[in-house]
Amino acid sequence: MTHPLHIAFFGECMIELSGLPLKKGFGGDTLNTALYLSRLTQNTPVSVSYATGLGEDALSQQLIEAWQQEGINTTLVEQFSDKLPGLYMVETDSQGERSFMYWRDSAAVKSYFLSAELSKLEQAMKQGSVDAVYLSGISLAILSDECKSRLIQALSDFSHAGGQVIFDNNFRPQLWTAEQAQHWYSKLLPLVDIALITEDDDQLVWGVDESVEQRSARLGCKETVIKRGCEPCKVIWQQDGNTHHAYVSAERVTNVVDTCAAGDSFAAGYLAARLNGQSAQYSAALGHQLASTVIQFSGAIIPTAEMVHLTLS
Repeated sequence: MTHPLHIAFFGECMIELSGLPLKKGFGGDTLNTALYLSRLTQNTPVSVSYATGLGEDALSQQLIEAWQQEGINTTLVEQFSDKLPGLYMVETDSQGERSFMYWRDSAAVKSYFLSAELSKLEQAMKQGSVDAVYLSGISLAILSDECKSRLIQALSDFSHAGGQVIFDNNFRPQLWTAEQAQHWYSKLLPLVDIALITEDDDQLVWGVDESVEQRSARLGCKETVIKRGCEPCKVIWQQDGNTHHAYVSAERVTNVVDTCAAGDSFAAGYLAARLNGQSAQYSAALGHQLASTVIQFSGAIIPTAEMVHLTLS
């Protein structure tokens, strides 16, 4: 790929409270992926935007400034004078597994598609000023059904106009039921060019009667990456009219500190290479490399200096 490619992420980023004493940070699945992708693609033709809803308060402004410092374009952020960002508190056990408490019921992002006017992301998709849009199961779950329908219609129009849709199936049972997720995933997946599917989440939503690969083929998803934790991921893609498969092994990590953002960072590594024209196998290997680095540090976002060994060539 030689021409510039503009990818926009839609989702929720919240204020994070963690540690003892409590420290303030930020986190969210799509934001984590956007941030790591921005870091990896700084010297490539890929540019990254983040679309979400925030308030006009000081915390919201701090989020915007932090994202801008990471090279993320924030022109698609909608700010609402009467809203605030969501908040969550995280605790980590001795195995590095995290538990969460959320305060997000009235978060600003829920208002992103409520206006009678087109949102900034809808305008960008309609005008063709973005080439790809990335969203997750959480991006859908936090919206009202009316807003879900509006977003999927905009993605359908975008896809039919040649835009690329990328989806991560992150499923959070506290946000919606498996039946609700099935309903909306079934509407979205036929539009998806690259699906990043966590196998455990997929089984929570769909059960085990149909494999991820079978469902992807049935719904017409063009490229699927099945994430299986520390086990080899499976990549299925179309090339020259044929379906190809490959297993790509993960790197073994003995010092697991925090599994947060493992899947989000894998997605960033995969997309950084794939959007720059690399093979599916190479892209999956880079995804594994980044994820295996991230889980050796506390928190979703690791220091930039710890990523210098990751390259796209």
